[in-house]
Amino acid sequence: MKRAFSDEDLIKNISLYYLNRHLKKKPMEKYHQKIDESKLHDREKYKKKAEILLLNSFMHHFPEVTFDNLICESPDFIATLNEKKIGIELTEVINHLEMKKVESNLNKIFRQAEILLEQEDTTKYRGVYFLEFHSNIKFDSLEYQEEIILNIYKSIKKGKPFGCVKYIRKSSHRRNVFITYEYNMSLFDELCSEKIIEVIDKKNEKFPYYDTSVDECWLVIVSDMNSIASRYTFIQDSEHLNQVKSPFHKIFHLENLCGNMTNIK
Repeated sequence: MKRAFSDEDLIKNISLYYLNRHLKKKPMEKYHQKIDESKLHDREKYKKKAEILLLNSFMHHFPEVTFDNLICESPDFIATLNEKKIGIELTEVINHLEMKKVESNLNKIFRQAEILLEQEDTTKYRGVYFLEFHSNIKFDSLEYQEEIILNIYKSIKKGKPFGCVKYIRKSSHRRNVFITYEYNMSLFDELCSEKIIEVIDKKNEKFPYYDTSVDECWLVIVSDMNSIASRYTFIQDSEHLNQVKSPFHKIFHLENLCGNMTNIK
């Protein structure tokens, strides 16, 4: 059975963070190493590594925080801050639900194209490639996926758009071949505050089951700005967030590109 993820996927995510120059590299490497040393199943290790990456912006806002338990479940992490034991429950808010499936298919397609190029000549093609596609491309159709992969492969080899690829640009990278999408501003829109409130309500229901040994339990809601399914321009009706009631001691909304943070509670 084909794995739903790979180490390359995680490396790719980290590399994109490097490009944004916001990654707290040393603690992140240390935390990833601790997760690797744990007895978690590989799938759970991958999940934990991806989650701690989403907390990168959180670490910029709270530079004194140290994570003591990276492999707990309820909440997701236990940290120490100002001599307090803090439970951190992490969740992602999806802004473009309709794009989630498209993005998943795109990432699978990109990985296949990356493998083709790396097998041919990693040194020659290493870099990060940002692609834009012509409209009405059926990324979820198995019939067309092989053609899309070959169009991407040829576009990168030729250094110019080919077939379904409308636009391509390259950024240097010293390690491997990484392919991602060129973020189109037309995809951006407001993030409805109701979506954030729905996430909080769902987490409120689970609050009684969280570790009671912590001094405080915080809810951190993240918009993964490296994902077209999570990106947004602004929070619509953000004043509604002031009316939120929750047993969590603190609630934050973070975006992980520039690190903007909204203190909800």
